[in-house]
Amino acid sequence: MNLIPGLMIAAAALPYAAAIAAKAGGTRFDNDNPRPWLASQQGWRARANAAQANLFEGLPFFYAAVLYALYADVAVDRLAGLMGVWIALRVLFVAAYILGRGTMRSLIWAAALVVNVAILLS
Repeated sequence: MNLIPGLMIAAAALPYAAAIAAKAGGTRFDNDNPRPWLASQQGWRARANAAQANLFEGLPFFYAAVLYALYADVAVDRLAGLMGVWIALRVLFVAAYILGRGTMRSLIWAAALVVNVAILLS
């Protein structure tokens, strides 16, 4: 059962990883006023920031599905496996987003959504 909280923490860390990617090494980054700086970024930094927003948007459904699965007494191994697949897909999603692979990114996003629904319906 300790694996489930660890996977939930990993899922929560993904948006922060994308945020760090968007900001790391940026010139004239203003930590006192980061949003206008991020909004002015282009290329892969802008895409990393967009990935960050999408990752935050996806967390409530993921957490709700996981909590419901726990409530429904889904086998922990099955739940952990599905959670791991979802996290792996979201990592691939970030990579595709940063690399500017829009079609691949959308396909990965859709696959993660299907896995999220599978968690909910397990």
